Amino acid sequence: MPHHIEFEPIGRRGPCAAEGTLLDAARELGVDLVSLCGGQGTCGRCKVQLLEGQLSPLTPMERERLSPQELQAGYRLACCAYPRSDVKLAVPPESLSTPQRTQVEGQAVSVALDPMIQYYQLQMSPPSLNDLASDARRTADALEQQHGVHCTTIDIALLRDISPALRDWGWRAQAAIRNGECIALHPWDTRHLGLAVDLGTTKVAGYLVDLDTGDTLASQGLMNPQIAYGEDVISRITCALESSEKAGEMQQLAVEAIALLSEELTTRIGATPNDIVDAVVVGNTAMHHLLLRLPVEQLVRAPYVPAVSSALDIKARDIGLCLAQGAYLHLLPNIAGYVGADHVAMILSMELWKAEGTVLALDIGTNTEICLSNHGALSSVSCASGPAFEGAHIKHGMRAAAGAIERLRLVGDEVQYHTIGASPPVGLCGSGVLDALAQLYLAGVIDHSGRMAKDHPRVRINKGQPEFVLIGEPDDVDSPCIAITQHDVRELQLAKGAMHTGIQVLLEAHGLSGQDIDEVIIAGAFGSYIDISNAIAVGMLPSLPLERFRQVGNAAGTGARMALVSRAQRAEAVQIARRVRYIELASVANFQNLFAQSMYLGE
Repeated sequence: MPHHIEFEPIGRRGPCAAEGTLLDAARELGVDLVSLCGGQGTCGRCKVQLLEGQLSPLTPMERERLSPQELQAGYRLACCAYPRSDVKLAVPPESLSTPQRTQVEGQAVSVALDPMIQYYQLQMSPPSLNDLASDARRTADALEQQHGVHCTTIDIALLRDISPALRDWGWRAQAAIRNGECIALHPWDTRHLGLAVDLGTTKVAGYLVDLDTGDTLASQGLMNPQIAYGEDVISRITCALESSEKAGEMQQLAVEAIALLSEELTTRIGATPNDIVDAVVVGNTAMHHLLLRLPVEQLVRAPYVPAVSSALDIKARDIGLCLAQGAYLHLLPNIAGYVGADHVAMILSMELWKAEGTVLALDIGTNTEICLSNHGALSSVSCASGPAFEGAHIKHGMRAAAGAIERLRLVGDEVQYHTIGASPPVGLCGSGVLDALAQLYLAGVIDHSGRMAKDHPRVRINKGQPEFVLIGEPDDVDSPCIAITQHDVRELQLAKGAMHTGIQVLLEAHGLSGQDIDEVIIAGAFGSYIDISNAIAVGMLPSLPLERFRQVGNAAGTGARMALVSRAQRAEAVQIARRVRYIELASVANFQNLFAQSMYLGE
């Protein structure tokens, strides 16, 4: 008789045959657990935690691969454990493939709810020859008489719709009020929706939020279409400076991305973008300025200052974004030319100013922002890590999509890997690229300086440079393959070196060493999915015990959602921006030497 299996927080559940492992059940139910060894138990990657029910006894392989703390907490290897009853399992993020880890990032925001928008249901009498009050006056009077709310103004776009809407709804309406302004009218049964957006250089993440509960109803990410004008912010700023038309195109692309997210997210729950009454957008300073079409030339000229750093509230329609009639767009404050509202949002969500001890937080992406909290004192840097760790500028790099190798290890000369969706391999996404670099370094194929050995059976010379063949035939240069080239290694060293330099600058500014760090928080699209041990092996992250590291997903997106549902969190974000001591790397006296040293591989 089959047992019932439930995988949380993914929410997948269904039957599992008693003779099948938990890994078999996961595959049947569409839970994409990472399994490099194909279910042999040797990689130790398919960890799950037993919450309810009974499983088969622990195997010697599990006792070898799981730590005493994990065993005590009820962790098992899905490929080794069989159900002996109905069971409920928790799947840690590191056991999931990248797309499913993204799906479970939309957790509820745990802050006291106090959104900017308040809703009031109104029942009005229709006009008559004895009651000739205007429709706007009738609405304002109903707010005052029925709820004691003084409406100071009604948005002009709403006034253009108010008369037919009230008659269509039989004079029953739900008013959305923001600081005394009526910004929207909806039917009584309309859900109260807000939109939080992390406008990243490479990716745009959107979260549709219930303003009454703080719950995330739907979330989605997409590639930033501005990438067609360059993979980094400097290229896009350069493009925007060519002409006002180009600047307009850059803004339009960003707006279209947000509009597409609003359309697709609301469609999922049977709503429309017109139901979104409030929105919060975070992004680095360049993305912020390009979205608002602010001056950007000063961002690329010393001393690299933003046009504006304070928090902003603008009408969504002022940038061409169609939400509810009078909906506002709130943008959190920036800190400096290359540290923006997304960094503020990360600090907000992690409460770094409250941290005891020394906490290092990295939001890893095309630009990596790093914050060091030393007993609550905040210092930050920005380093141009580039897009290499997101698959760009890598010969067989790709985004995290079906067929991308996201986990990889070398066992002797054999390459073991896991692809997204268990599809045939077609390239390497960011986490797979990092794994490949670390595994080649640990195996001695790449030395401390990054030079690739030519005597390994999987290394071949292709167009004058060595490359390590991961998938394919090393002896046949003309055959299709997936490889890591010497050029790829150099690109990865630049990215790794930039991050390591930023960390060292912050530590030196506080008179600390890597061993003084009590916790390392890793956020961002790439950082959330990396293998920490491999990042340590190549020297990208400090050499610390693994239990000091915490991967938190899109922390900037979480901060944006917190600001969306809470006035207090918006006020806190303003204070954070004022607290942070920003260090411009260009002003660091020994920067060039530090960066050169940081490019070496190893701890």
